[in-house]
Amino acid sequence: MSHCDCPEPSKIPPAKAVDLATLVDYAPSSIVSRTLAENKAGSLTLFAFDAGQGLSEHSAPYDAIVQVVDGKAELVIGGKTVHAAAGQLVVMPANVPHAVKAPGRFKMLLTMLRAR
Repeated sequence: MSHCDCPEPSKIPPAKAVDLATLVDYAPSSIVSRTLAENKAGSLTLFAFDAGQGLSEHSAPYDAIVQVVDGKAELVIGGKTVHAAAGQLVVMPANVPHAVKAPGRFKMLLTMLRAR
């Protein structure tokens, strides 16, 4: 699944530049996720969504930041549709319902910020 020679299967190597888009592969009719880093302050999770896939509406007690790495995403945050393309960031505020839709294949890095 990965093109990274990481010391642990789910972690990114220290002191090395990595290409986010290569750290997770697309899978037909699926959503693939890979946790890259996690501690008590938050987590970094990379997702690859095949076209037509998505995450149903839910909320989280923490702010989350979506960075689109490849393709285009459609996010619904508090009932408002937000379109984001590769290189763009979108903040999903804590306790606000949100959903993720994949009109086409796309990859995103999700940063959860647990500390307040």
